[in-house]
Amino acid sequence: MHGSSPAAWTAVLLALLGFTVGGVALIPSPNWIVFTVGCVLALAAGPVGLVMSAAGMGADSDQH
Repeated sequence: MHGSSPAAWTAVLLALLGFTVGGVALIPSPNWIVFTVGCVLALAAGPVGLVMSAAGMGADSDQH
């Protein structure tokens, strides 16, 4: 099934964590270091998902 794989779940959760950390860093007064960490986490989600998919943890293409 599309998206039901450890690679997809990891990428989505990593992106969600990055957006959450980045958003919380801006609430009281902007903490740019924590905001940057959140941005890096969110941007790392794509390559992490691709690497995990290439390692065999992605959805099988023959199921589509």
